[in-house]
Amino acid sequence: MTSAMRLRPPDNRVSPRAMAQWGLEYLLGWAIATGLAAGAAAWIDASHWSGLPHALVTRVWWVPPLVAALGLVTVVVAPVWRYRVHRWEVSSDVVYTRAGWFNRHWLLVPVSRIQTVDTDQGWVERILGLATIKISTASHEGSSKVAGLTVQVAIRLAADLAGRAHDLRDDAT
Repeated sequence: MTSAMRLRPPDNRVSPRAMAQWGLEYLLGWAIATGLAAGAAAWIDASHWSGLPHALVTRVWWVPPLVAALGLVTVVVAPVWRYRVHRWEVSSDVVYTRAGWFNRHWLLVPVSRIQTVDTDQGWVERILGLATIKISTASHEGSSKVAGLTVQVAIRLAADLAGRAHDLRDDAT
């Protein structure tokens, strides 16, 4: 009987600044959600909407602080949790990533299967000096991305992977 083989975590963590990026992104999303909850509460309160149970209409102003509290917990906890889980590694023949919240997702992408390597930088990433690389293969499941890299690491890694993929494709023909 053989025991199940376990994958070790990839060697590299993303930049610690990624926690600030994710925290800011969550903060913006939850601020919008809290604003929408406040707007809905004001509309329901002003219209005395009879389509809802009376108990809910009388307590409608509990919703925005509840949404804000949930958002605050997410902004504080989620970036740290995400930083602890998200890792990456590049060996001579494979790109290995691990991601996930409750369920872990390990992905090993053979360098020889890489078709494109893109470097993206959103506005929050630009402020924090971070970038994301996206690795595309012919398979949807084989495509991968590594977010939260410093710009220098992302550019170097993208160029290195694109060069290696090109060399491996030339060797195969």
